[in-house]
Amino acid sequence: MKQIVAVFLADGFEDIEAITVIDVLRRADINVKIVGVNCSSDLLVRSAHGVSFQADCRLEDLDGDMLQMCVFPGGLPGATNLQANKTVLKLAKQVYDRGGFAAAICAAPIVLSTAGLLKDRLYTCYPSFEKQIPEGKYSATRVQRDGRLITACGPGASFEFAFELLAALGKQNKVQELQKAMLIKPTCQD
Repeated sequence: MKQIVAVFLADGFEDIEAITVIDVLRRADINVKIVGVNCSSDLLVRSAHGVSFQADCRLEDLDGDMLQMCVFPGGLPGATNLQANKTVLKLAKQVYDRGGFAAAICAAPIVLSTAGLLKDRLYTCYPSFEKQIPEGKYSATRVQRDGRLITACGPGASFEFAFELLAALGKQNKVQELQKAMLIKPTCQD
């Protein structure tokens, strides 16, 4: 069975952080589902910069039992919209508790924190957002992996974050292949 990664988009998400992850994972033949959180029936979700993206499905229609990884892009108010959604929090914890991955970039580690996943774990986020995360150990690195938790600092780390997600999914050969094809300096060491 193919690995399924869900990228959760709520109004106000950061464009670069979302589309970079989606693009890189799909280039590696990962089954990515773009999940609209609180979106309308037309599945449109509006980014922090006014770009509308069409989700593959609504949160209510997602089968969480099929997920291997949950990815939460940052952006405001996208990250706080995700953080406020109890179903999103439950899914993140459910996937993680059964051995899957939880990943967040920029402001979105607040989602992992609210879901109870950062206690005693290393994480990174957009500088100053660590003040909103009461537990965990802030590393101030660009990308931080602590077991099955993967976090990154912001838009500029989007490619590094996406490649770290691929490495976590056991696709290191694809990481190297895509970095070469996309003319990106190698960063992952998994």
